[in-house]
Amino acid sequence: MADQNLNGKVIVITGASSGFGKGAALKFAEAGAFVVLAARREELLEELERDCEKLGGHAKAVPTDVSKEADVEQLAKEAIAGFGRIDVWVNNAGSGALGRFEEVPLSDHVQVIETDLIGTIYGSYFALRQFHQQGWGVLINISSVIGKVPAPYFASYAAAKHGIVGLSASLRQELRENNIKDIHICTVMPTSMDTPFFEHAANYSGHQSVPIPPVYDAQDTIKVIVRLATKPEDEVSTGTAGKIATASHNIAPGLTEKLMGHQTHKALMENAPPAPKTAGSVAEPMPSGTGVSGGILEK
Repeated sequence: MADQNLNGKVIVITGASSGFGKGAALKFAEAGAFVVLAARREELLEELERDCEKLGGHAKAVPTDVSKEADVEQLAKEAIAGFGRIDVWVNNAGSGALGRFEEVPLSDHVQVIETDLIGTIYGSYFALRQFHQQGWGVLINISSVIGKVPAPYFASYAAAKHGIVGLSASLRQELRENNIKDIHICTVMPTSMDTPFFEHAANYSGHQSVPIPPVYDAQDTIKVIVRLATKPEDEVSTGTAGKIATASHNIAPGLTEKLMGHQTHKALMENAPPAPKTAGSVAEPMPSGTGVSGGILEK
């Protein structure tokens, strides 16, 4: 059943052309929300805009590269011009570059940071300026379990996701110290989910891009994003393995990181079959990988 409290809410979602972003947009639209859709793939955004309208929501597609400040500022302006306010902003856009740190092109590492972390900073900045002006708002930043528990071969991704966890925590402190109760900062930390992320990731490992097992249905995280829009929480891990890993890291960080390192190395470097290198969609968007699901659980 759709959350009636979402009816008429204005929700900005980055990375809306696939994965969590697309799935959340459809759920929000079904509940009667106004969704502002941001991603680089304009044709997919326009298609999603139509799908959201069919579900009873109102949608506006705004082609956006979150690594560009001007694009994110324009996204905020168009949301406000179109709907008068922003109730919820979801910083979801992200990419990854897999492989041994020194074998991944430096430009890919930099772009991952610019998309995942700097893009989240841009989105948080323009969202919070609007929230403070209007007196309320919910900011939802999508990090990862790797933002708490690092994994090898994900170096720049881990750095960016740790940065998102720290950014969100710092922003919550500011709100608390200034006694601001109607603006909320949420951090979502999924473990491996069945989305097109691994299809889109740059991969220089020499092996197929595979998730660190176990893998969960993307809807597990989408449901959390939708829930947080009206029932915000500080930090939420999604996927049972993610919940266990983050809890374990609080108690025994050394052991948890050792286990994560071993599990990741085994999955990516030992069990995954050989595959050619690929730049993925880090620098330029790819035509493939357009669904909410990446088809991983169907294999």
